[in-house]
Amino acid sequence: MESVPQYWLLHFNPPKPSMTRDIQAESTLKAWGFLIILALIWGSSFILIKRGLEVYSPGEVGAFRIVAAGMVLLPLSLPRLKSLNKRQVKNLIIVGLVGSFIPAFLFAKAQTQLSSSLTGVFNAMTPLFVVIIGAIFFGARITRRNTIGLLIAFVGVVILLTVKEGVGFGTFSEINSYAFYVLLACVCYGINLNIIKYKFVELKPVAITAISLLMVLPVALVFLFAATDFSFKITHAEGGLLAAGYITILGVVGTALALILFNIMVKVATPVFASSVTYLIPIVAIMWGILDGEVLLLGHYLGIAAVIFGVWVGNRR
Repeated sequence: MESVPQYWLLHFNPPKPSMTRDIQAESTLKAWGFLIILALIWGSSFILIKRGLEVYSPGEVGAFRIVAAGMVLLPLSLPRLKSLNKRQVKNLIIVGLVGSFIPAFLFAKAQTQLSSSLTGVFNAMTPLFVVIIGAIFFGARITRRNTIGLLIAFVGVVILLTVKEGVGFGTFSEINSYAFYVLLACVCYGINLNIIKYKFVELKPVAITAISLLMVLPVALVFLFAATDFSFKITHAEGGLLAAGYITILGVVGTALALILFNIMVKVATPVFASSVTYLIPIVAIMWGILDGEVLLLGHYLGIAAVIFGVWVGNRR
């Protein structure tokens, strides 16, 4: 894998001489179209998580998100099961865990102590973790630009971790440890991106999404209805149905539909470009946060700028 962003798969896999410029332009347009749509969907996910947490616990939000996504894709996943081999099943279980299941819980847990705006910003670290995971497990090389970008983004993360309302920058002992839940989710996404790109050449994006969610659906169902109070809250808690509606949108649109679009984009672009959707996600997340009354201080804006600039530097040519 090349460790710089490229704007279509044609650059990653050099085109045949017969390929025309029109085809290349169409591939580029598709990649950018998917990028913008996904930024709007995923950038709105954090405010939906916030609304769900007003009634439900992080575990309930994460599990119901997976249940909603997995259930809506059953008509697509079940018919495809019989055509899988053991290697594909193993890889799809991993994709289901690191691409959907684990991050759903991590983001919900993080937002119990982080604003939706800042959660979206920390999520922008995903492309750098794509590079790191690619270098460790898939033979990619980390360039000088990657290293510089990582260092700049790291400074931004430290700023965001330590800035405190009313006191400027805090000390290391005052860091908001909940941000590490988001960073761990970014590691999961980095693993997921590389597996999809390099282990599923023969599977279509819809199959990857639907079956990977099916693999983790039973675990989510058992946890949700056997280990939580979800069943009681949805019928008895004030606002339970409305909050469940927000999580349903999160699962169906923000997970099921978005993952299909995302996996298609991975097929027509490179892993790093696909993960570059996280450049735009913070903008959408911050807009929702401000509309919801969240306050960002000067230190937050400095940290946000450093993270996004670092990610950009680390992934440009």
